This record gives sequence, structure tokens and C-alpha cells, in this order.
Amino acid sequence: MVPAERPPVRRHLGLSGKLLMFTLAFVFLAEVLIYVPSIAVFRLNWLSDRLAAARTAALVLDAAPSGMIQPQLTRELLDSVGAITVALKRDSTRRLLASTDMPPEVDHHADVRDVGPWQAVSEAFDTLLTGDGRIIRAVGTPPRGGGFVEIVLDETPLRKAMLRFSRNILLISLVISALTAGLVYLGLAWMFVRPMRRLTQRMIAFRDDPEGSAVPLDPSQRLDEIGQAEREFVAMQHQIADTLQQKNHLAALGLAVSKINHDLRNLLASAQLISDRLADIPDPAVQRFAPKLVAALGRAIAYCQQTLAYGRAQEPPPERRMVELAPLAEEVRATLGLGEDGSRIGWVTAIERGLEVDADPDQLFRVLLNLARNAAEALAARAPNDPARDQIRITGRRAGATVVIELADTGPGVPERARSHLFEPFHGSTRRGGTGLGLPIAAELMRAHGGEIALVPGTIGATFRLIVPDRPVDLESRRAQRSHG
Repeated sequence: MVPAERPPVRRHLGLSGKLLMFTLAFVFLAEVLIYVPSIAVFRLNWLSDRLAAARTAALVLDAAPSGMIQPQLTRELLDSVGAITVALKRDSTRRLLASTDMPPEVDHHADVRDVGPWQAVSEAFDTLLTGDGRIIRAVGTPPRGGGFVEIVLDETPLRKAMLRFSRNILLISLVISALTAGLVYLGLAWMFVRPMRRLTQRMIAFRDDPEGSAVPLDPSQRLDEIGQAEREFVAMQHQIADTLQQKNHLAALGLAVSKINHDLRNLLASAQLISDRLADIPDPAVQRFAPKLVAALGRAIAYCQQTLAYGRAQEPPPERRMVELAPLAEEVRATLGLGEDGSRIGWVTAIERGLEVDADPDQLFRVLLNLARNAAEALAARAPNDPARDQIRITGRRAGATVVIELADTGPGVPERARSHLFEPFHGSTRRGGTGLGLPIAAELMRAHGGEIALVPGTIGATFRLIVPDRPVDLESRRAQRSHG
């Protein structure tokens, strides 16, 4: 089989790169959120500093007699404040303390005495987005008493100072973002990205060769989600490997059986023809054993035709009818040759007289034969056997609308390691060379009858309990039959 061609691998930003980019973006976003109120506060502080200098100049100008300050000193005071005019309003009087020869027209008003946060932010960005040369009027608290002090100044120095502040904030933000992103990247790469990359590589190796000798992942002792993912992956890896081994075993078994199925069926058909001729011999012993031989060969031919049913298709639905359990158990005993002269294994039957079970006789025979054969092989393993000690006991009783059948032996019992997988294919066999299919087939046949099979705990040897429920009665059809009769 030609392996499927894989799609080309696209080069994309890996988890580490995405982590780095997200960290940079988030840290830079945090710096932007810090910058917005910072630039607004910077503008208010800058204007407040100019108004504070104006208050000092106002004290000097207000204290001097009118006309006593030289124009040169007035210009120096205005230059120190950075203003074009300085005015003072006290009570109902507004006084121009200092001014240039021709004050320009005011373009914008700014009152720093009571500014809300949103107003401060909007006015800060208004200053940044407006070009140079705008004249503003700033108003603040007076040196003493009521009223206010106001200055008229060029906004260009303020805008340049805010641009320098913004540039410094941007540089600091970039440095902090890079350092934070680097530290977060290294930390998360060590804690998460590196183990995830390791886990991904093991997944790819297992996907490429699930049945090969890929190095298994050694899970760490971490208690977080990464450690749990590693442990779950190792458990899944073992489970898939066991499943593939079972399927390979089943495929090999099916291939082997399919090779011999045809020839074996022909050989059994020939033996059946010979047994039919033996039935015509008027010998009492032959007449006694020939019907059993014919029935056994017929059942063997049917089994050969359905050998591949398990694992490839479902068992045929049971053809149920009321059948006596005691003759069916006797047929199982005779097939295995137990309880007869020369047999080292005893057979005890304790079935209610006339007990009938609603089941397919052939399928129920297969279930009982599998259980009895397993019990006989377990008892034969501790040879030499004694019929008084090594026994197989089959009991049957009716419990309401169900029939309870128990088949027990006095052998060593089922090992503890095999009990958890007793009815799973290739797991339940406890003897060397066993296929482990007998009990799974028995469980499947019992489920088809709507019943169940279970190992009874706490008994000597191994005891298997079968529960076969009666079919529900269709009251309408029963009434119709009675009325027709």
C-alpha cells in the first residue's frame, strides 16, 4: 500500500512567536493607557507652573506704585513667566499688570482651576494635534483673596514640551515592553512551550509509526494541565498499542482460519458421510454412539461455517424456543467425556426436574461447552486427578421469569490478574496456548439472549453464573391465538 501523501507544511508563526507578539502588544497597550492620563497631567502641570510664576510676578507688579516699574523690567518679568500679558482680577476689578505693546488675539481658553478628567484628556490631545502659533488664555487662582490671575501666552512651547514628553514615554514604553516580553517569553517558553513541543514531537512520532519502536514519552511529575496531558497521552499510547496488537492477533487468526476453513469443512463432510453409513450397522454399541457422532459432526460443520463470525460480523440472532436444560447438560458432558468410566474428572448435575429455558439450544450448548471445557482443562492441569476431588458441577433453577444456571469446578480458580479482562478477546485466557476467545464468545451469545454471564466471587474454584430471561409475552397475539382457538 502506497502511503498517503502528506500536505505540505506551511511555515507560520509558532506558539513562541505568538506569545512574544501578544506580550509586546499587551504591554504596549498598558503603556498607552498610562500615557493618556499622563500627558493630560503634564499639560495641566505645565500651565500651573506658568500661572504660579505669573502669581509671583503679579505680587511684584501689584505692589509697585503705578508707573514705577521700568518697561525693561516688565519685559523681563513677562519673559520669566513665558507670557504675553499678565492680568489680575480681584473683587470686581480686572487689572492688566503687564503686557507687550500689542497683545495678539486669543485663540483658546484654558481654566486650570476646575478641570474634569475627560476635559483634561481632550484638551491635551487638542494641543498636540493643533499646529504651532496658537495663542491661549490660561486662568488660575490669584496670589491672595478672590478673583483669578490670567496669562496670555503662545502655546508653541507647551506643545513642544508635550511632544518631548510623549517621545520619552514612547521610548520608555518600548524598553519596558521589550524587557517584559522577553522575561515573560522565557518563563512561559520554559514552563509551557518547551513541554508542549516535546509532547507534540512524541505525538508526531507515534502517528508516523504507532506499531513501531518509537521512544515512549516519559511523563513529568507536574500536577498542572501539562502534566495531566502527558500522563493521558502515555495512557492513550499504551491503550492504542494494545488495541492494535489485539487487532493484529485477530487478523492473523482470521487469516489462518480462513486458510483451513474450506479444507476442514470438506473433511468433516466426508466424516459425516462415513458416520451415516455407520448408523446402518446393526451393532448395539454402534447404534448407541452413532447418533451422538452424527450430531457432533453436524455441529462441527456449522461451527466451521461460522468461525469467522467473531470479529468480522455479529453472531446470528438466536432462534429461541423452550428447551429442557438437563438433556443439553448431558450432551455437554458426553461431548467432553466427563463422568464416565475411566474419566479422572467427576461430573455432578443438580438441575430442577423438567426445567426449561427459553434459548437457542445450539448457542446455549456452545456457552456451556466452553465453560465446561475451561473447567476440565483447569482441573487436568493438576494431574493426577481424583474424581472425588476434581469435579464439575452444573446447577439450574428458575427464578421468576429467568433461569439461573451455574457451572462450577473445584479447581484453582481464576487468577486475580485475569479477572478484570475476563470477557475481553485475547485477555481472559489463563493457560498457555489459549486464544482467549471462549469467554468473549460466551458473553456475546448471552447478550444476544438479553442475559448475562458473570464470575461468582468467593467460591471454591471458578463458578460462572448464567442468567437467561424469558422472552416478553405479547399479550395481544396471545389473546388472538386463544380467540382463534
